[in-house]
Amino acid sequence: MAIFFRSRRQRLILLAIALAAAILLVVWTWGLILYAEGIPSDIADPSTHTDVIVVLTGGSQRMRTGLDLLAEGKADKLFISGVHEGVEIPRLMEVAGAPETSLRDRVETGYGALNTAGNAVETEEWMRNNGFQSLRLVTASYHMPRSLLQFRHVLPDATIIPHPVFPDHVKQDKWWRWPGTARLIVGEYNKFLLAWAEHRAAALFARTTP
Repeated sequence: MAIFFRSRRQRLILLAIALAAAILLVVWTWGLILYAEGIPSDIADPSTHTDVIVVLTGGSQRMRTGLDLLAEGKADKLFISGVHEGVEIPRLMEVAGAPETSLRDRVETGYGALNTAGNAVETEEWMRNNGFQSLRLVTASYHMPRSLLQFRHVLPDATIIPHPVFPDHVKQDKWWRWPGTARLIVGEYNKFLLAWAEHRAAALFARTTP
């Protein structure tokens, strides 16, 4: 009899675990769908002037876009965050295909960021030291939701205008049909959830700490 009850209890525990896992999978999948739908498909505000343009490294298209915006007068300064040590501004401009020397004095670089959270912290420090209050954020469309989460966390009072770029290899339309794009978006979604959870946990800890 004891064995029967023990076996029944084990089955109930396994059933509860399976049910919880199924619920989590449904919630995660629904969140993924909402996340993918929230990835920008266009530039909502292409014209508002900001103090600075901030480019997150990760492709020549981002830097070229940032330099084009600077040349168009969309901001007074361009800050490139997450640059590898030893890479100078002329080399960045050359890679971006924009060797215009007239822009070099308006471009600055940050070398301390290793990830998106680091980009946000590095940018916040640079903006604070220079007295800037608004920025146009240039990064890939799939990377924009997580970038905005991190930047709004460390720059809650700044005006942040997203300016996504759209890499050719990322197929946002019916993304689930493209294995490479699907893996990219799922990975970004998981990183977004982790960053969101870290911020929530930090906020809860701060409220409970005397």
